[in-house]
Amino acid sequence: MSPLLNMLKKEIKELLTPGTILPIIIVTLIFGSIGNTMGNIEQEIQQKPMIALINEDSGIYAPVITSIFQNHSTIVFNSSSRSEKENAIETVKQNNGAAVLIIPENFSSNILSMKPGPIEVYWIVKGTGIMDAIPSASVEGLMYHAQRQISEILILQSNASSNATLVLNPVIEIDTTNIKGFEYPNISPGAIAQILSTQSTTTPIVMMMIIIIAGGMVISSMALEKENKTLETLLTIPVRRVSIITGKIAASAIVGLLLAVIYMFGIGYYMQSLTFDTGTGPTSFSLTLSTFDLLLVGISLFAALVAGLSLCMLLGTMAKNYKSAQTLTAPVTMLAIFPMILTMFTDFDTLPLALKTLVFAIPFSHPMMAQRALLFGDYTLVIGGIIYVSIFSIVVIGLVIWVFTTDRLLTGTVVGKKLARLKRKR
Repeated sequence: MSPLLNMLKKEIKELLTPGTILPIIIVTLIFGSIGNTMGNIEQEIQQKPMIALINEDSGIYAPVITSIFQNHSTIVFNSSSRSEKENAIETVKQNNGAAVLIIPENFSSNILSMKPGPIEVYWIVKGTGIMDAIPSASVEGLMYHAQRQISEILILQSNASSNATLVLNPVIEIDTTNIKGFEYPNISPGAIAQILSTQSTTTPIVMMMIIIIAGGMVISSMALEKENKTLETLLTIPVRRVSIITGKIAASAIVGLLLAVIYMFGIGYYMQSLTFDTGTGPTSFSLTLSTFDLLLVGISLFAALVAGLSLCMLLGTMAKNYKSAQTLTAPVTMLAIFPMILTMFTDFDTLPLALKTLVFAIPFSHPMMAQRALLFGDYTLVIGGIIYVSIFSIVVIGLVIWVFTTDRLLTGTVVGKKLARLKRKR
């Protein structure tokens, strides 16, 4: 066999180890499941939105609105009385609908009087992800289509053609948004989604980068200690293995805490700059978090970092050298990217049970979800996540301690034999 083939065989053997192949297979299965979920976007876009329609107007312009929604949406509740509003809302909620449209009795008369016709829209939004906004976006599209048709009718009327403002905007929406059980008047789901989009994008990316950078440092450090034989020296001196692990975990935790503090200062300033109110009083919509909320986010972030660093240390024990350590960072990277992508597109509350369980099981996902959950008062998810991630960290740290007490599993066959010979000589 030629030297080139020998070298190729050696390199492949070093890279294709169970420690590198198994995590990649697991991550592939995870991304396959999220791919199936995201694949339903096109089908959901093509589905007709479910709405309730209350038409109190008997004028000439109301049929333009009703005909469009009758042809392009599924009307689960139809009435001519505003007193049925609560029943309409409950029916839409039960059918996972998008909105309740109320055409008041002065709709057509306002337009005939050269004033915009009001339409009240009560939006029902279950989640804050991109996919959760698809039904409301479909209803908005139908409203725009109806407004265009009324504009065309007005253009044909000589008495209205001189009023450009009315022709361009013949309908005025009076929005009320119910999102995750919280009701916000005078704001549409699109406006809320726009406000939350930056937060739901930037925060997971920053969290992912912290985990990848800190985790890569831990794995590389373990690999370099093996390659430079410093770890072998540590194991031969009279120092308890628990002390070695405690020192490494404590150092990693201090670095993680420093990163968390820096992050929390940044996110606190960032959230203040995003404050948006629809008015004064209890009905205002704001993106500010209280000091207690920020503290919970910081604890969640620190717990996730400790869990990630412990997991990286466990993976680092599988590395034979610095080169093999580079491949071991891939599982941690993928596990950080997965919840980052998921939190951008979907809301945890609207996920299927199987995918919801998987997301909850990944410790890195909890700080990514914490801010959005606290904005809507979901303390159970955040506190439960902190408890789970803390238990996860304790279990992984226990596994690391156990691995460090087994020389062969920790240091590999060659070093294990050397340590065995050293012990026999003693």
